[in-house]
Amino acid sequence: MKTLLGSLLALVALVWGWDVFNAVIPAGVHPWWFARQEGLYLSGLLSISLMSLAMFLATRPVWLEAPLGGMDRIYRTHKWAGILATAFAALHWLIEMSGDVLKSMIGREGRVPKEKFIGMVETLRHLGKDMGEWAIYLVLAMLVITLWKKFPYRTWRLLHRVMPVLYLMLAFHAAMLAPLDYWRQPAGTLLAVLLAVGVYGAIRSLLGGIGRSRIATGNILAVEHPAADITTVRCHLARGWHGHRAGQFAFVSFDDKEGAHPFTIASADRGDQTITFQIKALGDYTNVLATRLQPGQAVTVEGPYGRFDIARCNPRARQIWIAGGIGVTPFLAWLESLRLSPEIEPVAELHYCTRDQAVDGFVPRLEALCSTLPRIRLHIHDAGKGDLLKAESLAVAKNTEIWFCGPSGLADALRNGIHAMGWQPRFHQEAFEMR
Repeated sequence: MKTLLGSLLALVALVWGWDVFNAVIPAGVHPWWFARQEGLYLSGLLSISLMSLAMFLATRPVWLEAPLGGMDRIYRTHKWAGILATAFAALHWLIEMSGDVLKSMIGREGRVPKEKFIGMVETLRHLGKDMGEWAIYLVLAMLVITLWKKFPYRTWRLLHRVMPVLYLMLAFHAAMLAPLDYWRQPAGTLLAVLLAVGVYGAIRSLLGGIGRSRIATGNILAVEHPAADITTVRCHLARGWHGHRAGQFAFVSFDDKEGAHPFTIASADRGDQTITFQIKALGDYTNVLATRLQPGQAVTVEGPYGRFDIARCNPRARQIWIAGGIGVTPFLAWLESLRLSPEIEPVAELHYCTRDQAVDGFVPRLEALCSTLPRIRLHIHDAGKGDLLKAESLAVAKNTEIWFCGPSGLADALRNGIHAMGWQPRFHQEAFEMR
């Protein structure tokens, strides 16, 4: 994520710098007015470039899963590209508003001459300026709603659907107000490419084309409740499902009005078009899901996605697998897949962290699966009894690979503890946060 975002920011700064380096400052232009103009151009370029990237990543490009590390990390990159784009958009607006400040400080004299347009072009430029200003206000509001985690997911998802429209408004703003000399320089080429990519993503989203080729339909076979806050849903997908790898996730829709939600597939691929989801009550939707689902109900599944895949484990590295709470679901699929293919079973330490082992419905399932896998050693850490997993107990060595799925706070604590001991193992973490 950091590499992609950093590279894009550096590229934009480079082409902007090329334009500044080759610019001929008209006689009489005050340096502060020139700096304001270039600040407007740079902040605008950075904002629309990041927003174009975010819009394209929203199309769920599967071919980017390998270089970016999975669809979960693509969405993390999408999120931060959107946050940074909005921040630069706010900066762009503030620089625009600074004109009045400069007028009071150094006067109107010395301003950069405006480019002259007539007729329809001038009208379109005025329209683009107004559209950009209103779109910035709305994008800032969307950012606040997105970062406010208590805001209902369903309402946020519905509001988020307007983002392609806001992007098209900002793209029109950028295209109409970019200086003419940009289109004869690298800055114009880069801007044109990014706008094309972003417009593609926006139109595909508006037309409902995201994930369409990966949609499967079927029905619910069984609904169970292994614990008070866990719902197990077993589904049969009759059409469109082409199998999955243990550890992947999918976007699942039980209700067209509610829309799709991402859930990890908690079962191995047995070739019978049957998959299982373990859903924890964590919010408004999942809290009432258990009372709404019943066998025979239709289900739509889009996927699979993700790179939290047991096939990616390094067979020459010491394996440490760590699950926290509902983060155990990909490991359930891993263990099931190993029972189907015992010849690939690695030597691994599986640590499961739970708040209360006595009422945890996953513990019996883990114990049953591991009882048939002699090379997998299961450790249950019961927080209710004070048994907290700490980095020192992992016995990390030089050739160690850690796979983690669970609360980010636990991941950070373990990673920091491991680094404090002087070890730098490969740490694979599921970044399963779509908002």
